[in-house]
Amino acid sequence: MSRVHVTTTVNGDAVEFLADPRETLLDCLRDHLGLTGSKEGCGTGDCGACSVTLDGTLVCSCLVLGVEAEGKSIGTIEGVADGGVLHPLQRKFVEHAALQCGFCTPGFLVAAKALLEKTPDPTAEEVRYWLAGNLCRCTGYDKIVRAVLDAAAEMRETA
Repeated sequence: MSRVHVTTTVNGDAVEFLADPRETLLDCLRDHLGLTGSKEGCGTGDCGACSVTLDGTLVCSCLVLGVEAEGKSIGTIEGVADGGVLHPLQRKFVEHAALQCGFCTPGFLVAAKALLEKTPDPTAEEVRYWLAGNLCRCTGYDKIVRAVLDAAAEMRETA
């Protein structure tokens, strides 16, 4: 099958790649663009490790075809920090020990960032609901929720 030329924006940068029409966006990001932060945990959209934003909507990149990214804007974990400066969510995950092995962390961070962009002052219940599509096998979710709420408070103070 012939490859399709895809032109898109990833983390604010215009990019192009050739994708097999059957290839997932996750595989395109990892294999063609070298963005390996998003992980494949399940391949069925159940774990959230591959979470990215596609035109501002949180999606599991294992369920989206790479060719569907044509002309769209993609946000990945690599775009969360501002150069060498960690995003408040990243800092709070470290401060609250909201990670252990780290495999699920990129998906949690992308999902939490998408939440805070839509809801800058979420309740703990809203955070838990929003992150329900992300699974962690190492740690409890309480530290993750506290980290997101703490980051939200800091972001509101500096806004």
